[in-house]
Amino acid sequence: MQVKYPSDSTTTLTDVVLPGETNPLNNLFGGELLARMDRAASISARRHSRRICVTASVNHVAFNKAIPLGSVVTVESKVSRAFNTSMEIYIDVWIEDRESGNKTKANEAIYTFVAVDETGNPVSVPQIEPQTELEKQRFDAALRRKQLSLVLAGKMKPNDATELRALFI
Repeated sequence: MQVKYPSDSTTTLTDVVLPGETNPLNNLFGGELLARMDRAASISARRHSRRICVTASVNHVAFNKAIPLGSVVTVESKVSRAFNTSMEIYIDVWIEDRESGNKTKANEAIYTFVAVDETGNPVSVPQIEPQTELEKQRFDAALRRKQLSLVLAGKMKPNDATELRALFI
């Protein structure tokens, strides 16, 4: 299958936090941020695969920093690795200082999407070849995360998780 590069899948969504999207502390609801991340990741998966894509799992979310009312929020997503029919999407969330314009990383997440045909059956996706050092790190770690997820779900025997075993041997 054709090799694609991660930059093909980069998605950046920028929006402002409005009053109806905040909790009693005037910070963005976590669920609202999850929805924004899901939308960005969905676009990245679709751009990479050129297929209908569905969310298979939210593998990791870190709400490291509150996002206050009025903040400009940027959600950046990119396919970090493609497997047979699934893709891991790495998401970084940035907030912009209103006065200086400086961006600070606030949160991050990792989602898994599956490409499907018109009847909902999984279809193959193109592989990627990471280019930057960060892309290579995320690409390599994606296989370990996938194996860990499969072991925890009982879909892979621990002895078959070669990437995980290599960490401990």
